[in-house]
Amino acid sequence: MPRANEPGRSVSSRLWDLLFAFDPNHTELTLSDLVRRTGMPHATARRLALELVEVGALERASNNLFTIGLPLWRLGTLAPRAEKLRTTAQPFVEDLYTALHQHVQLAVLQGDQAIVIERLSGPHAVKLTSQIGGHLPLHCSGVGKVLLSHSNPVFSEKILAGRLQRFTSNTIVDPDVLRKELAYCRSTGTVVVNEELSEGAQSVATRIIDHQGSVVAALSVVVSAGSVKLQAAVPSLVASGLGISRALGWRPGIPVRIGSMEP
Repeated sequence: MPRANEPGRSVSSRLWDLLFAFDPNHTELTLSDLVRRTGMPHATARRLALELVEVGALERASNNLFTIGLPLWRLGTLAPRAEKLRTTAQPFVEDLYTALHQHVQLAVLQGDQAIVIERLSGPHAVKLTSQIGGHLPLHCSGVGKVLLSHSNPVFSEKILAGRLQRFTSNTIVDPDVLRKELAYCRSTGTVVVNEELSEGAQSVATRIIDHQGSVVAALSVVVSAGSVKLQAAVPSLVASGLGISRALGWRPGIPVRIGSMEP
């Protein structure tokens, strides 16, 4: 049962739980859905949901489905970390997509997952498990491994010591094997993932560095397994990553700072 039914919870934390009951795979929810996904009593969920509707944070359609309201979307566009990155990266992402006609995505670290803040996708590209705003696991996605490899060592060890979910038969869940892969990623700035998160999907990812040398994001190309030689995409991907990094103020003389990125 979600923690929303615990006694002593503040109203603001319960409102937060209601809002985060929505995700890219659940953009429309009934009141019963909200109750089930938050663990709140029906009466409490209804009262708080209607209060959110009143201030515009949620919208309620004629079929009684709740959705996120436009004011929250407007507020989200003010997030400086994501919006500056998206704006800076956009021309590079577009050029990379034009060159490869594959999924191109940009992600940042949030908590113990990678969150996708930008993506361009071809109409016939391989189906992915997440959308813009969706989360990806750190141990088996391309962007996740880049972010994990450059994060605080205490944090990365905590992830490796935890439960590493196996999504496919290729998912690496051995901490020692992952440590070697993360070390290689720190050394080269790139990582290749072969059907670890989704059957039939391969990806290659690289780091995005700011003016202080901190890795602030990861850029990846995702392709259908066997359709493209991933190594052929690496030069274009790395060039785009360096271009975004330069636009953020990084220069070749600035060393990459490992462990400076906090979740």
